[in-house]
Amino acid sequence: MAKHDVEGGSFYAKDYHDPPPAGEELTQWSFYRAVIAEFIATLLFLYITVLTVIGYKSQSDVNAGGDLCGGVGILGIAWAFGGMTFILVYCTAGISGGHINPAVTFGLFLARKVSLIRAIMYMVAQCLGAICGVGLVKAFQKAYYHRYGGGANELSEGYSTGVGLGAEIIGTFVLVYTVFSTTDPKRNARDSYVPVLAPLPIGFAVFMVHLATIPVTGTGINPARSFGAAVIYNKEKAWDDHWIFWVGPFIGAAIAAFYHQFILRAGAAKALGSFRSNPTI
Repeated sequence: MAKHDVEGGSFYAKDYHDPPPAGEELTQWSFYRAVIAEFIATLLFLYITVLTVIGYKSQSDVNAGGDLCGGVGILGIAWAFGGMTFILVYCTAGISGGHINPAVTFGLFLARKVSLIRAIMYMVAQCLGAICGVGLVKAFQKAYYHRYGGGANELSEGYSTGVGLGAEIIGTFVLVYTVFSTTDPKRNARDSYVPVLAPLPIGFAVFMVHLATIPVTGTGINPARSFGAAVIYNKEKAWDDHWIFWVGPFIGAAIAAFYHQFILRAGAAKALGSFRSNPTI
């Protein structure tokens, strides 16, 4: 059989591997190692990013002797979230896949890239990690923590619930669509450099979304991030619109999974099928 026939045969195979049975996964140390990696990564993510948010607010508080133009600014906050995403995805991609976000896990579950038990355990680990990460921030910066809102996501004044929900849906769509695109197995096979660069566009996606939506919702796009901050801060305002930071990201992730798997991928498979049947096209 010619080389191109072998490649063609593999190219038309499904682009995912069915997750192993739950009982099999639960007996593997690699499964628990991945769950622990998600917990630690989310803990570090929340610790650094929430500290950045609180630090900026304290440095720019004119009533406390700060400078209105002081601190890292919104741009710096966006860099903190995007940069930590890049770092942590790079560090944990080979262990757990580097999700660090229940919305990403949900999207990959819908695409049959992770099993149900793994998706549930990842989400639990991510939420617990987020709570512990924000808890460390409160322990080290207790006075500033309460004074400057604990880094909790809230719908900003002047914006309706619909606008906030839309911002979370679109923002999460951008992130999860980027995840699918950079981890596409066929693209990886074609462009060998893609796996090495994958964390970079994912981090940039987080950065760009934060620039656009910080003024609207403070930018969630990660239910664990919003949940951890809300649990530790535990003020009524932080819980009022908290549902937005779960419903929006999950809807955005579902749309991204559908778009990539059933529109882009299906379209590409159809075109390649036509070429295979008539190579002279």
